[in-house]
Amino acid sequence: MPGDDGPQGRRGAFRLFHYRDLIVARWVLVISEVIGVFGVAQFMKLPLPLGPLAFLIGAGVVMNITVALLTVSRRPSSLEQMAYLLFDCVQLGLVLGLTGGSINPFCVALIFPARMAAMVLPARDSLLVLLVVLSLCVGLVVSPFQTPWPPGVHITLPWSYRIACGVAVGMGVVVGYAFGWWSARQAARMEFALHLTDTFLGRQQRLSALGGLAAAAAHELGTPLTTIAVIAKEMARDAPPGPLRDDAWLLVQQAGRCRDILRRLAQEPDTRDDLQARVDLDIIVDELSEPFEARQAPSIVAMVTGPRNQAPPTLWRLPEVHPALSSIVDNAMDFGREQVRVIGRFDSRFVSIEVRDDGPGFAPEILARLGEPYVTSRADAALSRNSHIGMGLGVFIAKTLLERTGARVTFHNARPRGAVVTARWRRADLEAPPLVDGAIS
Repeated sequence: MPGDDGPQGRRGAFRLFHYRDLIVARWVLVISEVIGVFGVAQFMKLPLPLGPLAFLIGAGVVMNITVALLTVSRRPSSLEQMAYLLFDCVQLGLVLGLTGGSINPFCVALIFPARMAAMVLPARDSLLVLLVVLSLCVGLVVSPFQTPWPPGVHITLPWSYRIACGVAVGMGVVVGYAFGWWSARQAARMEFALHLTDTFLGRQQRLSALGGLAAAAAHELGTPLTTIAVIAKEMARDAPPGPLRDDAWLLVQQAGRCRDILRRLAQEPDTRDDLQARVDLDIIVDELSEPFEARQAPSIVAMVTGPRNQAPPTLWRLPEVHPALSSIVDNAMDFGREQVRVIGRFDSRFVSIEVRDDGPGFAPEILARLGEPYVTSRADAALSRNSHIGMGLGVFIAKTLLERTGARVTFHNARPRGAVVTARWRRADLEAPPLVDGAIS
């Protein structure tokens, strides 16, 4: 989807290069022209028109200095960046035209503005730059300026050779443009997927903080709610029989319900203290399998393995781990046939959680790309239990969240069938120190 077709392809929202990178790249181009023209003229003694060439290269220097000064206080628009690249195309084309046209080996430099346009401009603007560059390739074929040769050397090349050189440069420009567009598209999709990941993680962190907020609210609301309940009881006792007394007693009952709710919130806060932030490895495995225990096909099995006579380690409860692994377990339950296993493993150096199913496994063509955005094995909905066709972001988000905690995530197929996803951490990075009298030792 080139250009503006969809959020992940919008060049206006994301640029593969910063506009200041263009200035640096254009300085490199100008310096290359200086070296190519004056260096060749000096060492190879070629009869080049140095006056016009110096004027053109000087115009490039002036333009780049002007652009650098204009962009100090503001970001140039896409139209302005297109104008700068068009100037580069014309300036470079004239320099090449004065130095032999299409048979000049430096014509490959025309790939640069076309590729940069594909990377930084919207589709319509970049296509205009491409058309201008291709027009220059045609113009270089029919350039009236003779090819400069060393003194005493004169070679007349046939027109077929000049045309072939022009076609070759044009093909290189098209390939360079296509690769630049593809790179920008992939980068934009990656940026969009990372934005979704950050949004998801932020939501999980906000939800994790709601427990502590609820406990604080329960504490602050306790006193005014008690006052309301006392006054409501006095009103109900003193009011004459009738609707007013009934309303007063209803107010007392509702105040009692509010106190019960606040009491539960205060007794079960998620305040992220030392105790709440710790969890045993076997508890993590149980929490991952518990939502699916009622399913009959496939069934789910949770287990923990490690050195003999050693208890599972106590780990820090990181907000990224549970939603990421839950997504992986959900995928396994969708494709598993008879059984899905969630296995916690530990030794003296590493802690890992493995999710293994007995389904068809990962398709060979996507196995190497798993974890990239928009790569999914759900394209064949018949293989999945719920015939769900996704965007391929679930595995990417899960992998990104786990890697942020220091995990190494791997995917492979089991024998004779099934898929295996493993998240492994260094035990020293994830293990929580023991508690002594309710505090960290």
